[in-house]
Amino acid sequence: MPDLSAVLPELVALSRHLGDPARDLAILGEGNTSARVDETSFLVKQSGKEMGAADEESFVLVSTQKILATLEGPDIDDAEVGRVLLDSRIGCTGERPRPSVETFLHAYLLSLPGIAFVGHTHPTAVNSILCSANSREAVSGRLFPDEIVCCGPAVCYVEYVDPGVVLAKTVRDRVEAFIDTYNMAPKVILMENHGLIATGKTARDVQTATAMYVKTARVLLGTYALGGPRFFTPENVARIHTRPDEAYRQNLIGNK
Repeated sequence: MPDLSAVLPELVALSRHLGDPARDLAILGEGNTSARVDETSFLVKQSGKEMGAADEESFVLVSTQKILATLEGPDIDDAEVGRVLLDSRIGCTGERPRPSVETFLHAYLLSLPGIAFVGHTHPTAVNSILCSANSREAVSGRLFPDEIVCCGPAVCYVEYVDPGVVLAKTVRDRVEAFIDTYNMAPKVILMENHGLIATGKTARDVQTATAMYVKTARVLLGTYALGGPRFFTPENVARIHTRPDEAYRQNLIGNK
């Protein structure tokens, strides 16, 4: 069995942070988190577990390759999804614990360079936008410098599809297009009518990107009271994204 001692406490703390009711990011069984353990395995939240009450028993160790192999094949039905999730577990037998149905997208994201933690939440402010008719347009630009510092030069937008394997394949396609455009993996992925995904090298990165994008959502909603958002120009975004002093601040924020 892989050594979980370095990763599991961080994942528990991240999950409790994101699931704290006072932060309004996820309630009840909403959301899920994951962390890479090594090149062959990762931890992901059990289906139905509450993030705010997470403990070391809330997570399942899963084979990365078994999950990724499913994404290379044809779409599968719900029964087969359930079988794959159970068969991908390491060191488990029986019907429980069952990994989250979003295990497939977590496996893909954690396979990317520089991503070791993933946090998926359903913040009210963010979903107020993502459930609106003009959500894609509303999140198409950047509004203020710290949004760029903490959340990158752009969001990766994913149209609504059925959660599970289909969603994971769609996330993969949109992320690959994002990487082709920006030469980096997205820090924030927005899933239409669904929620927010934050990625990072550390658990702190995920907390930071989540918190800052929730602030962005609140600012964005407020702009519509006064005529709508005034986005930065592409030149403004590129300048902030590449400034040495902003990179220095970003590194300090991520390592607090």
